[in-house]
Amino acid sequence: MIEEVLNNSAEAVEGVLSSSQVVLYEAVGELSKTLRWLEAVGVVVLLWLVFQTINLIINRKKRKAIYSIKEDVKRIEKKLDKVLRKV
Repeated sequence: MIEEVLNNSAEAVEGVLSSSQVVLYEAVGELSKTLRWLEAVGVVVLLWLVFQTINLIINRKKRKAIYSIKEDVKRIEKKLDKVLRKV
């Protein structure tokens, strides 16, 4: 009788351990899925930041060229005004 109780309790403990292992494996599986999604989102954000940085650098160069042209136009306008005043 004591042996039956010990066997039953051993089986119960094994059942609890196996079910807790299943729950643990499922939790780890869900966690790994979540981490993969976070990694994918991180890669997308990183690529977006790289492209935005490149875009900022290119736009800065274009803005410098535009401001340079704008200054040239102002200088030309001043010269034209001087010439027209003399006429």
